[in-house]
Amino acid sequence: MYLKTLNLRQFRNYQDQKVEFTAAKTILVGNNAQGKSNLLEAVELLATLRSHRMTRDRDLVQEGEAIAQINATLERQTGLSELTLTLRRNGRRSVALNGESIRRQMDFLGVLNAVQFSSLDLELVRGGPEGRRNWLDTLLIQLEPVYAHILQQYNHVLRQRNAFLKKTQDGLNPTYPLTALDTQHGLTELAVWDAQLATTGTRVIRRRDRAIQRLAPIASAWHASISGSTEVLQIKYVPNIPVEDNQPEEVQQAFLAKIQQRAVAQMHQGTSLVGPHRDEIELTINQTPARQYGSQGQQRTLVLALKLAELQLIEEVVKEPPLLLLDDVLAELDLSRQNQLLDAIQDRFQTLITTTHLGSFDSQWLKSSQILFVKAGEIIRQ
Repeated sequence: MYLKTLNLRQFRNYQDQKVEFTAAKTILVGNNAQGKSNLLEAVELLATLRSHRMTRDRDLVQEGEAIAQINATLERQTGLSELTLTLRRNGRRSVALNGESIRRQMDFLGVLNAVQFSSLDLELVRGGPEGRRNWLDTLLIQLEPVYAHILQQYNHVLRQRNAFLKKTQDGLNPTYPLTALDTQHGLTELAVWDAQLATTGTRVIRRRDRAIQRLAPIASAWHASISGSTEVLQIKYVPNIPVEDNQPEEVQQAFLAKIQQRAVAQMHQGTSLVGPHRDEIELTINQTPARQYGSQGQQRTLVLALKLAELQLIEEVVKEPPLLLLDDVLAELDLSRQNQLLDAIQDRFQTLITTTHLGSFDSQWLKSSQILFVKAGEIIRQ
């Protein structure tokens, strides 16, 4: 797939900027805080409807404006597509494909595929489990766009159940004791939420498990290649529910059984302690947890292997190479890891790269790349 044009209106620090991409590789050069990452973020939003910067839509709209819009022309084997994402300061975002509004946002997903790799991704190894869950969910949305809907359903049930538990927790307050009738009614309502949480949560768990089963061997192979086979990377999905067998009935039964086990603790804490919102993705190198293991260099190798595996897996599933967005990562990688990455890309993936200077690129790369300079939300060719 090839991104031909991108037009940003009132998005972040861009007033009205159109970019035409004329090469397989585009290098965006500029000082920090000029808008390089904002441009990559716009492409990421078109691919996943999510931003790894975790911002609310109102933060993406230029100060003093009501809406922001991202338009793109994308060429795929099936033909040209026009994508439009409209973000509102006070209201819901909307999407359109080839000029026609799309009611279900999940039908917009999967048109453009992209893998983002930024210096923030080192938190995948060093940070808490939430970051790893977000990373896996974002990948899954591209592999199976219906997953966006499944995750949304689960989060909706989780919020409702938590609100109910909080209300019940307040009812345990001796100042306002619950009557026997209240208790009976409460247990009946909780059973309904338990069943819904188990049903929606099972769908999330099964898809996450399947994705890691496919990704893990690819990432391990890349890791062996980058580390010269001196280290063995293992990626393991550790769901909060003990899952022996990835069959829906089995997972659902295990889910309900664990909810029962933790019932008293959940009542007292007023929150759901069971479910995929507490899953972990374990990353180990030579059987040692990666976050405890060695140098930043080794952690960077791991993240690089994960990103190359994402590219390969998306390409296998969608049958076309996705875009690669490299946000200021070359400075984070030493020369041999840079070369591994640049060799893997070649001209196979359309790549947008941000950098503060061109010193990290060899002359062949510079010759075959489109170079754009970014200054205060404006893009200048030289």
